[in-house]
Amino acid sequence: MKGGKSKSDTKSAKLSVNKNSTAKGGKKSGKAAKDPNKPKRPASAFFVFMEEFREQYKKDHPKNKSVAAVGKAGGDKWKSLSEAEKRPYVEKAEKRKVEYEKNMKAYNKRQAEGPKEDDAESEKSVSEVNDDEDDEEGSGEDDDDDE
Repeated sequence: MKGGKSKSDTKSAKLSVNKNSTAKGGKKSGKAAKDPNKPKRPASAFFVFMEEFREQYKKDHPKNKSVAAVGKAGGDKWKSLSEAEKRPYVEKAEKRKVEYEKNMKAYNKRQAEGPKEDDAESEKSVSEVNDDEDDEEGSGEDDDDDE
């Protein structure tokens, strides 16, 4: 086969095309962008439990780096807990939920009033412009061209 591609070459080319397309998009293009100022949803009682369990598990098993092993052990432990043992985690989750709802009301109120984020974005762009100007002044390239 002079000048032709082998089957393995065409397969790898196809795979590389697929990798590039998923690396660029990763998500559906039809979705709207997430607002970074929107409050995050609160953790459930299980995840509140897992926060503490992970710390304890790392102390007990310092050599174990497997996330899956920690998750599996945490899930088994959670299932074995009684309702009374789960109660503190459920209460913490409820507190976080109340806090989240309060933050969401404030967030929705700000959204209804109108976007004031333009001021913050304009400040960012001004600082970026200033950074660019500082870089140009500090570089020795301009001085070399004049000489």
